[in-house]
Amino acid sequence: MAWRDSRRNRGRLLLFISSIVIGIAALVAINSFSENLQTDINNEAKSLLGADLVVQGGQPAGDSVLQMFDLLSAEQRAETWSLVSMVYFPKNGGTRLSQVRAQEGGFPFFGKLSTEPAIAAEVFKKATAPGAPASESQLALVEKTLMLQFGLEVGDTVRVGVVPFVIAGQLNAAPGRAGIAGSIAPVVYIPKQFLEQTGLVQRGSLIWYQYFFQFAETTNVADLVTTMVEPAVENTTLETETVAERREDLGEAFGNMRTFLNLVGFIALLLGCIGVASSVHIYIKDKMNSIAVLRCLGVKGWQAFQIFLLQVIILGLAGGLLGALFGSLLQVALPVILGDFLPLENVSTDVSWRAMGMGVLTGLGITILFALLPLLSIRKVSPLRTLRASYEEDTTGRDPLRWVVYGLIFLFICGFTLAQTGEIESIAFPLGIVAAFLVLAGVAKALTWAVRKYFPSQWSYIWRQSIANLYRPNNQTLILVVTIGLGTALISTLFLVQDLLLKQVEYTGSGDVPNMIIFDIQPPQKEAVAKLTKENNLPVKQLVPIVTMRLESIDGVTKEMNDRDTTGQAARAAAEASGERRRRGRDDDDGPPDSESTRRRDWVYEREYRVTYRDSLIETEEIVEGEWHGTVGEDGIIYVSVAENVARGMKAKVGSKITFNVQGALVETVVGSIRKVDFRRVQTNFFVVFPKGVLEEAPQFYVVVSRVDSEEQSAKFQQALVKNFPNVSVVDLTQILKSVKTVLDKVSFVIRFMALFSILTGLVVLISSVVLSKFQRIQESVLLRTLGAHRRQIIRINALEYFLLGSLATLTGIGLSVVGSFALAKWSLEIPYEPNLWPALIVFVSITGLTMLIGLLNSREIVRKPPLEVLRKEV
Repeated sequence: MAWRDSRRNRGRLLLFISSIVIGIAALVAINSFSENLQTDINNEAKSLLGADLVVQGGQPAGDSVLQMFDLLSAEQRAETWSLVSMVYFPKNGGTRLSQVRAQEGGFPFFGKLSTEPAIAAEVFKKATAPGAPASESQLALVEKTLMLQFGLEVGDTVRVGVVPFVIAGQLNAAPGRAGIAGSIAPVVYIPKQFLEQTGLVQRGSLIWYQYFFQFAETTNVADLVTTMVEPAVENTTLETETVAERREDLGEAFGNMRTFLNLVGFIALLLGCIGVASSVHIYIKDKMNSIAVLRCLGVKGWQAFQIFLLQVIILGLAGGLLGALFGSLLQVALPVILGDFLPLENVSTDVSWRAMGMGVLTGLGITILFALLPLLSIRKVSPLRTLRASYEEDTTGRDPLRWVVYGLIFLFICGFTLAQTGEIESIAFPLGIVAAFLVLAGVAKALTWAVRKYFPSQWSYIWRQSIANLYRPNNQTLILVVTIGLGTALISTLFLVQDLLLKQVEYTGSGDVPNMIIFDIQPPQKEAVAKLTKENNLPVKQLVPIVTMRLESIDGVTKEMNDRDTTGQAARAAAEASGERRRRGRDDDDGPPDSESTRRRDWVYEREYRVTYRDSLIETEEIVEGEWHGTVGEDGIIYVSVAENVARGMKAKVGSKITFNVQGALVETVVGSIRKVDFRRVQTNFFVVFPKGVLEEAPQFYVVVSRVDSEEQSAKFQQALVKNFPNVSVVDLTQILKSVKTVLDKVSFVIRFMALFSILTGLVVLISSVVLSKFQRIQESVLLRTLGAHRRQIIRINALEYFLLGSLATLTGIGLSVVGSFALAKWSLEIPYEPNLWPALIVFVSITGLTMLIGLLNSREIVRKPPLEVLRKEV
């Protein structure tokens, strides 16, 4: 019976599956791409790390660690020192803050440096070999970003510090380095033997040291790390990374990306399923008379229900297969779209039968669940419908099974989300989706109620007819507001958040806000750099000393004690021993405080602190607790001021004792105050500030804070600075803004691409809804034309209806995006909420216009049908 009934309606039935094809295609494409990426990461983990083992940290390996390296019996060793510095291109006088990697040895041992010309990688490797002739080794590899930005060619010169290097080739890719990294921190590779000559290695220079090792294939690297390497580096800042750890880290990082993409694709599938529910509702409503005839012939309500459920199952299966096929083809494009974020140059595009199977099952299951909502009404169709044309039983009343279906849909969404993320916190996603659906559905219901309740009977004929279409039988208000509105919310939220992020680093041409920082200035250079700054008509807003140190202990608790502490006993014991035990809102006999309230964060002990000393606060600081001390008091106690976020990690209060290791010298301090610091401002802000009279003789470097008014002025000053002080570097906010825009543009493109699935699904639902209700529209058109309406009037009525629907949906979606972006800005990004509504206006005009266009194109047949043809069909 299901087969026979479908013969005259297969064209209309195919529209059901069109709504879910896009969502299933998105899920299959993402899962196929993710599986291939994970497989490639597993297979190429050695190439991504470039070695079997990396030992790295912010300080060089000491003699004992170097001796341990000699005992490892590695087949190959390499070493890289990385630091940020200005580089200068004599060809055109260009300068750019870049990451300089000084390399010694044949790294990478696995994989390769992708260069143009290809031979440049081998030529550079020979130049970095220990003992390579200096006359043949003064070569550099320059990342593609820099080559394009400054119009460089192989054979040109790049000056790093005071040493010029011949560009041996253009670097396109390196092991484990994503393409987008070049936009943020472009790399220049040089041989390590020339690093000392460049003059970049100064006291206080921030250098990242890496030691690479390759072992025989039979070597158990994990055991080697456990037994030899980790004990040797335990009390240093060095850390290890193996191939297995790199594989796990990359898998986790790209697993998060896959989760995000899957959830966005799942939204498209949900929208499609709403379209299925709407289409099935229209289809079943048109079939009510046929169902009544079947009931007269003895078919039971449940049997009639099963007939049409079988049609939905077959169509859902067909839609799932078609979506899986399209998804397998679409996955070929994802490596290109996401290429800038991937550590691999090429990602395989093999067909994932598992992804296809899961896509088909997911689509089929959720299609059936959503289709059940209108199908349940079939059970209540009465045979009386065939005997009395005026008989209309209520098939949409209270039905306990409908609530069961609602519950199953919610559980399905929650289960899918948990399966993708593996975190219970992700339940916020289905809750957010349900909230968005409820808001959009509520707006649609409120609109239909309002226009019916307060119908503008005095308005013009066209307006009255258009508004009546919003609540008439077979209206499309609910389905279009939900689908178009949710897609609009996704797009608009993206634009609003992107604009908010850009505002945090964007400076205006007016005002006096600093936008340039000059750092790595050695003490003998500070006066000369300040003078050069003023000679270039740039103000010296701040000349700040910076001292590097590490934290030794807090209230007597060292890093080793904190690592062993699982119950908070160490902090209590140390406080009691020092006589500084403070009440924490409980009696002394209440037992030890819990570990959450006493154990310090690991990074508190592991990081290097770059602090300054001064006798006054600056405009970005505000004391929130304690008292500011600008100088050492008569009692000799050194009172420091700590930023509030760092104080939380330290579990430090006013009066806490902190011991700092200032490059070998221990300095006892007491927390005198806690500050609230605005770290968004482009100037020197510090976690810890010392008073004057303590650190003046400590090894230090200086930072100058200034302001530049144009790119030309910035370029001229940077050229002069690099020529006179090659070791000094500049952070120019104009360059930061360009880099941030580049990154955000690429991220936005990916998100817009994924959001496009939701928009396309919404448009497909719109098309199918219009087509399925076309005959109803033709009847209404005939009645209007019989009453004297012209074709132009009918077109205007339809255009106005779709304008009202499109504008309502987009406005509601934009409203949701404003609420969502506000929540993200306030509680996640913690930035001021100052939205720019111009992008939202563009979204409104675009989507509303597109909705009107599609509605009118699909309504052309309505005005083309002669009234007599329709009347004869009715007869």
